[in-house]
Amino acid sequence: MSPSQTVLFSITAESINEMIHFHSIEPLAPLSMGFLLEKASQLPNSEITRIAQMFMSPKHQPKGPPPYLQTFFTEIGRLIVDMISSVLGFRTSEYVDDITLVLLSIFTPGQPPAVKYDYATFIANKIHAQFMNFKREGVFKYTSFIYYLLLY
Repeated sequence: MSPSQTVLFSITAESINEMIHFHSIEPLAPLSMGFLLEKASQLPNSEITRIAQMFMSPKHQPKGPPPYLQTFFTEIGRLIVDMISSVLGFRTSEYVDDITLVLLSIFTPGQPPAVKYDYATFIANKIHAQFMNFKREGVFKYTSFIYYLLLY
């Protein structure tokens, strides 16, 4: 809203898709922390192994369950982990947990993501939450939205 209380633009999934000229004809998977927590609880060891082979250095293949140190990942793995962590609102990407692995699992280098999430709704909800908490937080985190759009 402007200082005169007029709406400058709406923050909705539709307006975000319109701004970036995104129109999907295929169904999009929901994206929320609840959804990711549910998926994380169902993440099989075989998928963790596949992720590790693609994004972790050979000398740091996992010997147990997550979390894993970010330093165990290859350069491209660290870049994606950093972006995912920022999108999810984590304060650090030092440790890679199950939720991060769920999002990392959709990526294969050189291929489009295996799952297409509804980032527009996720982004709209995150922006709304930041505005609702603005008085308490005192800051609007612009960089997180740049990461959202890059990942989107």
